[in-house]
Parts: sequence; structure tokens; C-alpha cells
Amino acid sequence: MLRYWTAGESHGRSLIALVDGFPSGVPLDPAPINVELRRRQGGYGRGGRQRIETDNVEFLSGVWQGKSLGSPLALQVVNKDAKLERMGDLDSPRPGHGDLTGSIKYLGSVRGILERASARETAVRVAAGAVAKQLLGEFGIVAFGYVVELGGIPLVPMAGSLEEQLQHREASELYALDPEREEEVKGLIDQCGKEGDTLGGVVEVRVEGLPFGLGTHAQWDRKLDGRLAQAVMAVQAIKGVEIGLGFEAARRRGSQVHDAIHFDPSQQGGPALGYVRPTNNAGGLEAGMTNGQPLVVRAAKKPISTLRKGLESINLRTKAPQAAAYERSDVCAVPAASVIVENVVAFEVAAALVEKFGGDSLVEMKARYSLFLEMARKKE
Repeated sequence: MLRYWTAGESHGRSLIALVDGFPSGVPLDPAPINVELRRRQGGYGRGGRQRIETDNVEFLSGVWQGKSLGSPLALQVVNKDAKLERMGDLDSPRPGHGDLTGSIKYLGSVRGILERASARETAVRVAAGAVAKQLLGEFGIVAFGYVVELGGIPLVPMAGSLEEQLQHREASELYALDPEREEEVKGLIDQCGKEGDTLGGVVEVRVEGLPFGLGTHAQWDRKLDGRLAQAVMAVQAIKGVEIGLGFEAARRRGSQVHDAIHFDPSQQGGPALGYVRPTNNAGGLEAGMTNGQPLVVRAAKKPISTLRKGLESINLRTKAPQAAAYERSDVCAVPAASVIVENVVAFEVAAALVEKFGGDSLVEMKARYSLFLEMARKKE
């Protein structure tokens, strides 16, 4: 079983991810992981913390001579802004954060909640996902995230190959694929910043090159769509998850939803085995299993809860009205959310790949993968 845990606080010494069940023999390069960490720190609308930190990953265990050992991987991202012991508590909880609920649950401080609940923790979730993407890459599987809506403005992905879309996303400050509306959205972010307000949006992740059969129909807690939904909903500030058409499927008739099945012998050599669909409304998943089509997951991110103009709150000691506390924050982190969701999706897909094809070593996984495709092509 491929899984991970994280540890660390927003202003603590460092953040740690412990990845267990990662196969041996996978070449691991920190450079693409650091690229993902820097992308997570970027995007239009980010705040001052991102100018302080320069996130880089360090492997503390599980790697020898550039390859995974099969033992647990410990990943560390050091916090430059480490000052937890010098920071005081917050008197007025911020609506939308876990400040009030967490301090009551644990009968403790607001500081003790916000430091761990902070989205700063996602740095090592991105690192874990970027490690998983190096495993996926060995099988020709690519995860690709981008923004499709920001502040209520749709950002329609441009047509083109995956390579062309990747190039455009890298050139976009919004991590979007709609160059015609980029300046309009950036202007909205600037306006909200001046007003002391924040913005949310919707991100989409597409995973291409998937074989049939990752996940299972057999038990509810092992269905891949359910696992993806949990992983994505567990990202800070995500309030909704869709796969394929998502909620739109409920508004259409069945004839307008379900993807017809065709066969193209010229594509039989690929992971989809020649089975093609004119549409992908299911988002690449049927009955909890990948169906050979691209996986499509969307996530709705609420606006950041820390507002410079301060929402109504109370003083926890006196219970008297008081504006919510303000700590350094972003105006908009939707582009960063696309990076985070891309990497948590990649990790869950990698975990399903390990379950399907065995996780002791890369060479064994590749052999089983090839055998599976060979047997599937012969299936009548």
C-alpha cells in the first residue's frame, strides 16, 4: 500500500512527509519536485510569505544513489520563516478558519490550531505527489492541473496537444489555458486586493495515459473515485469535488451523459487497448475503476478566510464583538491550488497503480504491467 503522512507547523522548523510503500528502483530527482514546490508558491495574487520562503525538498531517507530503496521516504521542506516559539496567540477567531472550532475541541489555543491547519502544510503534500509523478512517468502517465474559473470568471481551456497546453500554462500567471481572459482576471484580483477581500475559483486536473482497471468496484472504500474525492477534499479550502461532468450529469438525460464505446484497431497498442469514446463525460472512471480514458477531476476552492478588512468576530476572553484577527495572507491562491490538487491526485493514482501491479520494485511492476496489457489485448 502506497500512502503518506505529514508533520509540521506553518512557522515551525520544517515540514515533513513520510511516504511508505514506494517501490524500489525508481530514479528520483529532486529538481522536478522543486519545480512543483516553486509553482505552488507562485501564481497571481499570492502574498508576502511566498517572498520569504524558497521551498526545496531534501530526502532524509529511502534513497540511495539516486534511486528509491523500497523503504520509507522521508521528505523535508525547511521553513525559513521559522518563528513559532516567538508568536503569540490570537484573541479573535477568523470566520472560515478552524480557529474557534479547533480551540474548543482541543481546549487550547487558536495558535495551536492555525499553525497545523494552515495551507503551508500542502508544501510537503506537493512534494509527495511530485515523487509519485516520477513513478507515474515510468508508465507514460501524466498529471496536468490548471485553473478553469476564478472569481466567477470562466477560463476555458484552449485547444491543442498536451505539450502545447503545458507550455501555455507555464507562461500563464494564473496557471490557466485561456489567454484572452487573463488580463481581465488579473484586474479583478488587483481590485479585490485593494478592497481587502479575497477570491476563490475552480481548478481541473487531467491524468492521461492511464490503463484500464486502477481502483476496484468490489468495496466502497477502495473505489478510486471515492479515494480521489477524499484526497482532494482534504486540501485546505476545497469545498467541492467533481469527476467528469460532475453535477452537470444530474441535469441531463442518460443519452446525453453516458459515453458510447467504440473500437479502433489502430490504437490497440496503447494503454486504452483500442477502446475509444467520442465523449468523456464519466471523467475516465466507471464503477470506481479507470476505463482507459483521461481522468478528469475538478475542485472548488473557497476564497481565503483571512481578510485584510476583517470580518465580524468576538474576543474569546471577553466574548465582546471584535474584528477577526489578520495574519499575513494572499488575495488569491487558486493557481497554487491547481498545483496542490494536481499532486494529490497524482499520488492517489500512483497508489492505485501500485495496488494493481505490485509495489515491491519498479522492474516487477513494469513486467506485470506489460503482461496485463498483453493478456487484455487477447481477451475476447
